[in-house]
Amino acid sequence: MSTFDPVLGRAVMVMPTYNEADNIGWIVGRLRAAQPGVDVLIVDDGSPDGTGRIADELAAADDGIHVLHRTEKAGLGAAYLHGFRWALDAGYDVIGEMDADGSHQPEELHLLLEALHDADLVIGSRWVPGGSVLNWPLRREALSRGGNAYVRLLLGIKVRDATAGFRLFRRTTLEKINIDSVQSTGYVFQTDMVTRALNAGLTVSEVPIQFIERVRGHSKMSGAVAAESMRRVTAWGIQERRAQLRRAWERARTPQ
Repeated sequence: MSTFDPVLGRAVMVMPTYNEADNIGWIVGRLRAAQPGVDVLIVDDGSPDGTGRIADELAAADDGIHVLHRTEKAGLGAAYLHGFRWALDAGYDVIGEMDADGSHQPEELHLLLEALHDADLVIGSRWVPGGSVLNWPLRREALSRGGNAYVRLLLGIKVRDATAGFRLFRRTTLEKINIDSVQSTGYVFQTDMVTRALNAGLTVSEVPIQFIERVRGHSKMSGAVAAESMRRVTAWGIQERRAQLRRAWERARTPQ
């Protein structure tokens, strides 16, 4: 585990998996080829299709690959939090996220790494100028764009792609936002982490990427998952508006 960047330090990409036997070897191979100085942590949620076994074989052949086996499918956020804690304990300076299905291109990771020199959290964004999606139906694109617009409106943030899952954190960012207090376990975890970073006064940058719809296996996203995320965001938005009103009321009552 060598230092790949004299400024950023040691880096690892955390990659949650559930039934990704068709993709895991292919995507990890691309990642190690594109960024051989960046380690990989596969967090498998007890996949019944043999993903965990394949991950172990990859790790046995490459000391830059590591595997955590979880006994249940407890949600994307829970898998990431487990991986983040492991990476912090292992002393990594840069801790990233990416999907195992090929939708995030390892060949674009250098864009995020370069941007991290001037940021605390970098997001590979589909919805900033230059970003794009490939092979998505219009309905799904509208749902993602609309969901992110809703997040910006309710939470009062400017991030264009708060739901994106291709990102890099500095270890100091994860330490400052106190990941042990994070309770989001599903896909809303991504929005939660962005909001916490902004609320902590940290710098969040977005760089354009091309997101490619998976060609093998099945997406874990569903209408129910999206609806649950929006319910959580709505609750956070209401809490924030109440807090703003309370602060305004207290200022109004304070003698000048």
